Amino acid sequence: MSLSPDRLADLDAFLIELNRVSADAILPLFRADHGLENKLSGGFDPVTEADKGGERAIRKRIAERFPEHGVIGEEYGEDRPDAAFVWVLDPVDGTRAFIAGLPLWTTLIGLRHEGRPVLGSIGQPYLGETYIGHAGGSRLISRAGETPLRVRSCPRLTDAIITTTDPDILTGAELGAWTQVRAAAKLARLGLDAYGYAMVAAGTIDLALDTGLKVWDVEAVIPVIEGAGGIVAHWDGSPGRSDGGKFAFAGDRAVLDEALVALRRAAGD
Repeated sequence: MSLSPDRLADLDAFLIELNRVSADAILPLFRADHGLENKLSGGFDPVTEADKGGERAIRKRIAERFPEHGVIGEEYGEDRPDAAFVWVLDPVDGTRAFIAGLPLWTTLIGLRHEGRPVLGSIGQPYLGETYIGHAGGSRLISRAGETPLRVRSCPRLTDAIITTTDPDILTGAELGAWTQVRAAAKLARLGLDAYGYAMVAAGTIDLALDTGLKVWDVEAVIPVIEGAGGIVAHWDGSPGRSDGGKFAFAGDRAVLDEALVALRRAAGD
């Protein structure tokens, strides 16, 4: 069953409220004592009180307003994941950027209805930016007001600006695919995490490639990219589902098709 325009507008307004709630919990810890912990006994997987406190604040507000809704979050797991409406949360996507004091981390809040992503936001509260998308379109809410988002035309990879979070996390085959795509592209930028996906929707980046993504990394992003006219796909070219894995976020189908020549070779690894 599709959402009525009035219902979608109500949920959209609530999504904006959730971004404010999370910002209130997270911003005081940015470039401050954020309580860094390491999730791994070997290696480094950081988590901070901003991650945990942001998710607690969002969950609390959802429970107050929509107690029948489910929640899936990176920090506190699943609560009624089979509900008709399920919020999917990553309070600080880009924790490494956060602890480095770089304003490239984002808060990802997505909503699925009957198993399908229908509404999402990519928020960067330090910069005062919230990118929101749904089937009716995508927009940026900033200190300057609201502006529509639209991907840009880029039919050739040689003209494209591309991004990946970190080539060091790619496997051998994945790294080979990225290297081939990067060699053909005009410009590559690294370390943007989901802020790079927002830039695809904003029309400043043409293609973002990442691997190892989880449901909370992509659920909020799909409506933003698609609402701006872009494409979300897996590296094998199939439509991007929110179950994670290797993802390509593209503004133009033609540039994605060029990249898929290399990406398909690593899709199954």
